[in-house]
Amino acid sequence: MGIRIDMDKARAIKQDMIRAERKPLLEQLDVAYMRAQEAGDTAQMEAIAAQKQALRDCTEDASILNATTPDELKAARPVALEKVNENE
Repeated sequence: MGIRIDMDKARAIKQDMIRAERKPLLEQLDVAYMRAQEAGDTAQMEAIAAQKQALRDCTEDASILNATTPDELKAARPVALEKVNENE
């Protein structure tokens, strides 16, 4: 008999890891949003708001929610995290 992984708990751990990873990204976007607001750049403000929402939605990414094995869950990576990292 092998070790049984509680996938619900594993998903919760993965979601917490994503929350920790996205926190500094959201903070950077907050600063960028404030700068855009000061400049009156509404297009930039909308783009940043969309990025922030995508980061908030990362914990509910289908690759995490639909993972059925620990390996699938480990490989799960929300696209929004990659897009923000590309913009740095």
